Amino acid sequence: MKIISIFLIIATLLSTSNANSKQFNPIIHLLRPRSGSGGVRVDGVNCLSWRLAVEAYNLRDWRLVPASCEDYVGNYMLGAQYRDDCEVVADAAVEYANSLQLAGDGRDAWVFDIDETTLSNIPYYARSDVQFGAIPYNDTAFNEWVAEGAAPAIPAIRRLYKKLLSLGVKTIFLTGTAERFKDIRIANLNKAGYKDWDKLILRGEADRGLSAVEYKSKKRTELVNEGYRILGNVGDQWSDLIGANAGNRTFKVPDPMYYIG
Repeated sequence: MKIISIFLIIATLLSTSNANSKQFNPIIHLLRPRSGSGGVRVDGVNCLSWRLAVEAYNLRDWRLVPASCEDYVGNYMLGAQYRDDCEVVADAAVEYANSLQLAGDGRDAWVFDIDETTLSNIPYYARSDVQFGAIPYNDTAFNEWVAEGAAPAIPAIRRLYKKLLSLGVKTIFLTGTAERFKDIRIANLNKAGYKDWDKLILRGEADRGLSAVEYKSKKRTELVNEGYRILGNVGDQWSDLIGANAGNRTFKVPDPMYYIG
């Protein structure tokens, strides 16, 4: 696969992570000439249709991005269409948040996933040994990336996050990241512009063996039992958004790079 230098990707993403959500460095467009917005049929696979089926949850339990769609997914994730899609998600969530009548008791909450929702792992997935989900997942390599604490923010979701704080909604991070990365995740979130959250929930030893749906349902139920009202929930995987106590409204951030059931 013809992939641009990972150093150029990281430099571009980090330079934009603390910028206004509507401002992006045009270098991305120069490096990836296709925006990923058009249909690309390769070896009989229409990659746009495949991505739509993934986002609509019509395709499930898939393991890898089709090899013929590797370039398409890479161009989509690095192009304008992905960023525009995230902005649409954030706009809808902000509109909903503005309509809420809060109880004022500090128990109105919004749940955020982390990976590919609040923080982006594009610098990792653009590497030649990962290739935007076309290569099998490597737990060791990904954890090494997480340990770097260098994931940039997804600007549209950071904008939503800050809006919720201004409205008085409690923000809660619920991630499948292992508990041992707690300090690194806190530092990474702070560096990316996420601060003043109410809770950060990570997967502990007691959660081993649970599927993503079971784990997140369990933790959301614990939140409800503590008295929280989950008004909203945003994630990149359907497993973030289904199951018990998913929230009054759910919002999915696009992610055609991998599937977590």
